[in-house]
Amino acid sequence: MTGEAHSELETRFADGRVLATREGAVGWLTFNRPERHNAMSVEMWEAVPLALDRLEGDGEVRVVVLRGAGGKAFISGADITQFEDRRSSTDDRSGYDRVVGAASRRIAAARRPTLAMIRGYCIGGGLGVALQCDLRIATRASSFGIPAARLGVGYGHAGLRRLIEVVGPSFATEIFATARRFTAEEALAMGLVNRVVEDSELEPFVADYCRRIAENAPLTIEAVKTCVRELARGRDFDRELCERVVRACFESEDYAEGRRAFLEKRKPVFKGK
Repeated sequence: MTGEAHSELETRFADGRVLATREGAVGWLTFNRPERHNAMSVEMWEAVPLALDRLEGDGEVRVVVLRGAGGKAFISGADITQFEDRRSSTDDRSGYDRVVGAASRRIAAARRPTLAMIRGYCIGGGLGVALQCDLRIATRASSFGIPAARLGVGYGHAGLRRLIEVVGPSFATEIFATARRFTAEEALAMGLVNRVVEDSELEPFVADYCRRIAENAPLTIEAVKTCVRELARGRDFDRELCERVVRACFESEDYAEGRRAFLEKRKPVFKGK
């Protein structure tokens, strides 16, 4: 499961700086700007929803992995060279924020489970992207941070809310107030990442996770994602929606297949129906 593996599907976006590929049941969204440590340009942000639409439009995809090309960074942050042209005025900032917000919301709204495979720098907007994923797996050499306070950048409430959901208000304040780099072990202790592995173990570890996810019932996973997202809203969560997606699991062909497979002592073959 490396960047060099043969892909059954490949679509290029933003002049090849964002790639959508499929290998078996795994969809890969690759940030492909290694010469800039995958710093996110406006065009790359715009490409994220398109790439996810392409991957989730493929019925074979059961899990989507987001990764950075080059081996040195997941995403090193936003492309600061564009700030003067794209974020200097109120109108420019509003337009930029809309594009970034749309990309973040699209990742969060993915029907398939999403996993950020993190190697190297995961900074600023890169950490924002990783936070929108369901799972985050990093190497011990990875580093994390949000340097907004060193740049005088305001940080939107949506991104801050997601960070608080993941690590809590105290750690979220520490991350912003210090604006320092955190190690992978510190990130693990905060709950910022799910797992930390040696660099050489990252691909096989992610491959094993993807295999496990792909073998499970898609409707169950989708229902859990929906309920987790709704319950995070607190008292305003959509109870009817949660009950509907759970009911759909029990009414599905996959539920019947799961019962039969259990009785027949074999692995179930789920179809997402």
